[in-house]
Amino acid sequence: MATQFAVIGLGRFGSSLAGTLYEMGYEVLGIDSKEEKVQEMVNRATHVLQVDSTDEVALKTIGIRNFDVVIVAIGEDIQSSILTTLILKDLGVPRIVVKAQNELHGKVLEKIGADKIIYPERDMGIRVVHQLITPNILDYIELAPNYNIVEIAIGPDIVGKTLLELDIRAKFGLNVMAIKSNEQLKIAPQANDQFQEGDILVLVGHIDDIKRFEEYSNGKKKKLKI
Repeated sequence: MATQFAVIGLGRFGSSLAGTLYEMGYEVLGIDSKEEKVQEMVNRATHVLQVDSTDEVALKTIGIRNFDVVIVAIGEDIQSSILTTLILKDLGVPRIVVKAQNELHGKVLEKIGADKIIYPERDMGIRVVHQLITPNILDYIELAPNYNIVEIAIGPDIVGKTLLELDIRAKFGLNVMAIKSNEQLKIAPQANDQFQEGDILVLVGHIDDIKRFEEYSNGKKKKLKI
């Protein structure tokens, strides 16, 4: 059975999240206390309701506990965000994901039982910085402090070479998870796979090692310090 989502708070972040999930084919309930926000989402979610999320009886009445994941995307009103999270926890919602405004807000949410806390503004800022300082990095996911999964466009210096020739794991301490080539994704590529212009590597490793590989790929460092 497909995962069912409810998104509470239909501001810029919440409406984007709900609309994207709906476009991907998921059942999505959008909730907001403001009528205009609800009207804007009528055609971008499975159902949309005008509900005060700090009203426990109202949330219970609409069956919020039946949703697999409830995302609290309330904007500037930190008090409502915290109270809504407490109510959802008391109602037994299986998974609660909450947008935090800052680190202190996040710590409070963690203590009251939020399953996952997200920081959209902070994470977007970090993503933009990574792309500015390393233009070849197209996307990344932080696994732990200083360890990332990245999508990186290969530089001209490794076009035509194979994984065996580059020996990326031994020389850079990175693991190649996949190669994207001509819109096709090759999981666990073979040693004799040859890189073509426009290929994208999916790598996992330390950010310093990723940086070294990016520089080598673009001919910035010919002599490696291994």
